[in-house]
Amino acid sequence: MEKIKLITDSTSDLTPELIKKYDIHVLPLTVHIGSQSFKDGESISLEEMYQGVLNGGPFPTTSQVNPQEFHDVYKQYLDEGYKIISVHISSHLSGTLQSAVIAKDMLETEDVTIIDTEGVSGVIFLSLVEAGEMILRGKSFPEVVEAIQKTAKEVKLLATFDTLEFLAKGGRIPKSVGAIGGFLGIKPLISLKDGKLEMMDKVRGNKKALSALKAFIDNTPVREGSKVVVINSLDSETNRAVIKHLEDKGIGYYEIQVGCVLGVHAGPKLVGVFCLSA
Repeated sequence: MEKIKLITDSTSDLTPELIKKYDIHVLPLTVHIGSQSFKDGESISLEEMYQGVLNGGPFPTTSQVNPQEFHDVYKQYLDEGYKIISVHISSHLSGTLQSAVIAKDMLETEDVTIIDTEGVSGVIFLSLVEAGEMILRGKSFPEVVEAIQKTAKEVKLLATFDTLEFLAKGGRIPKSVGAIGGFLGIKPLISLKDGKLEMMDKVRGNKKALSALKAFIDNTPVREGSKVVVINSLDSETNRAVIKHLEDKGIGYYEIQVGCVLGVHAGPKLVGVFCLSA
């Protein structure tokens, strides 16, 4: 049987249980706050990071996984006889994928396949769950690669943000779009298109934003055996109401708080729903 190793980055938001179950190696991106740097998921919490901003501290920035980190991890597993599938955040949202490509070129190997999911968080999450299950069932390397690529394309997202200030400051959306969020309680509804964040609609107030998320769940058939991924960046009434809606409908779900790297760009009280469509 082939030895297949799944590698990803911290924007996948995988739970410790799933990382252990599927033996996935997660490379963290980095958060910078003033002169200090923190690996995603280590040393600093979302609450602490946001509190620092609210208290007038420096606005956090983020940086990608660097090529040397990828090189060292790839070499470790290649030396152990693995073929590697490296699954990452959209190249339009981070330079992490480019670092992976550089590392592969440095190693001059064909035993590393790098996949741009053209997504983030739940897109990568659901793709890796699918891949992990296939590897446990003994599926071949090409079959697993094909499944990841197919799954990533079929994950649908709708997210609502309490503020777009963080996305705008991080350059992930135009500042003109970011200004909309603070105007008369407007809540933009964001999705992914061609690997980029796109505003699908805008509604006024949290109640209408919640209604939009519920309608998205109701109108997106979920693939049999898959669960919905609900992400948040600090708990909120909207997040809890989405979870209750899923429970009332008997839909299985993963509830995930995003890491600090995504939290930098999302701002507090993000709620996003990812569904692997049938």
